Amino acid sequence: MASDVPTLKLPSGETVPRLGLGTWRMGESRREQAREIAALELGIDLGMTLIDTAEMYGSGGAEQVVAKAIAGRRDQVFIVSKVLPENASRAGAISACKRSLKHLGIDQLDLYLLHWRGPHPLKETLAGFEALRRDGLIKAWGVSNFDVDDMEELMALPGGDAVATNEVLYNLARRGIEADLLPWSRTPGIPIMAYSPIDQGRVLRNRALAAVAARHGVTPAQIALAWVLRHEDMMVIPKATNETHVRENRAALDLALTAADLAELNQGFPPPVGATSLEML
Repeated sequence: MASDVPTLKLPSGETVPRLGLGTWRMGESRREQAREIAALELGIDLGMTLIDTAEMYGSGGAEQVVAKAIAGRRDQVFIVSKVLPENASRAGAISACKRSLKHLGIDQLDLYLLHWRGPHPLKETLAGFEALRRDGLIKAWGVSNFDVDDMEELMALPGGDAVATNEVLYNLARRGIEADLLPWSRTPGIPIMAYSPIDQGRVLRNRALAAVAARHGVTPAQIALAWVLRHEDMMVIPKATNETHVRENRAALDLALTAADLAELNQGFPPPVGATSLEML
C-alpha cells in the first residue's frame, strides 16, 4: 500500500524518506491516543516511514504512542529519537537511549539526536553516541537546533564528522537558515531535517500563501509543506493527528510550485537578507 515517497541518503549510508511524521505533543492525553496511533499507522501505509520523536515529548508518552503504531512493522520504519541536553553526558546519553528503546519497544534506534545544546561538553555526548553505536543500540547519530558555530565545533571533534543530520526549525515564516546554515550544511553534505514546516499553523493566514493555494486548488498548509519539500536534500517531519491531514501532507509531495508561485511566496514571506541567529521552538 505504501506509495513512492522520494528518499535521500544520510552520510551514514541509510536511505530515508524525505517526508516523515512528527510526534511533538503526542502522548500527552489518553483520550487522543487512539487517534494519534491511527494517524501514524496511516502515514506509514502512505510511505512516510520516517518517524521523529523524543524523550521530551509527553515525557516518553510520544515514544509509547509510536511503539503501538509500529507494532509488527519495525522493519518498515526509520525511527528517530532525541536525548535531552541535561541527559547528554556520556553515561546519561546511554541511559536515556535505553529508556527510549524501552518506551519504543525496539532494540535499536535508526538515528539518535542531541535535542539542543546544554551543559555537557559535546565531546562527552559524542562519546556516549559512539558507545551506543558500537554496542548496536543506535545505527547513527545527529544533532538538533545547531547553528553554524555549533556545527563547526562539532565537526572539529574526533569523530564529529559522522553527524548524520541537523534537525532545525524551517518554514516560510522562519527562513533564516537560508542565509548561512543551509549553504554551510551542503558543503559537507549534512542534510537538514526540517521541523514545524507550517509553523504550528501560524503561516496559514498569509494572503500570498492563500492565493497560491487557491490557484492550485489545495490547502495553504499543503503549499507551505510543498515549499519546504522543494529542497531535494531535506527531510520534512510535519505532525498530524488527523487522518485527513496525513493524506493532505502526503499529497503535498505531488505539488509542483512554479517560478511565479515562488516569487509570490517571497513577497509574502521575504527571504533573509543576511546571517541570522538560529530560531527554535
